[in-house]
Amino acid sequence: QVQLVESGGRLVQAGDSLRLSCVASVRTFSHYYIGWFRQAPGKERDFVAAISWNTGTTYSGDFVKGRSTISRDNAKNTVYLQMNSLRPEDTGVYYCALGWRYGLGYEAGEYDYWGQGTQVTVSS
Repeated sequence: QVQLVESGGRLVQAGDSLRLSCVASVRTFSHYYIGWFRQAPGKERDFVAAISWNTGTTYSGDFVKGRSTISRDNAKNTVYLQMNSLRPEDTGVYYCALGWRYGLGYEAGEYDYWGQGTQVTVSS
């Protein structure tokens, strides 16, 4: 019914930029949003950013504000997360997730489907 496939994670140096991609295969849902979460080793998943697929409205979490941009390409069914000025504390597995409802989700519990994740490692 819904499939999310992330890509783009890799080892980078502090200060580098990186763009993650999430290809979404979605059927019949009329209103939904897609978000990115980061999970550092031994920690819970932190909200990074989200975008409404229908309106394009976006929101970014505090720890990436000013350093990241979330966007979508409707033709490619893809959501991008552009991250700049990366820091070692940005290291973790980045998950793409979809929430089937209006508005935007800011917590993991507001999402219904998850991808497998892509590893981002930022070295100092």
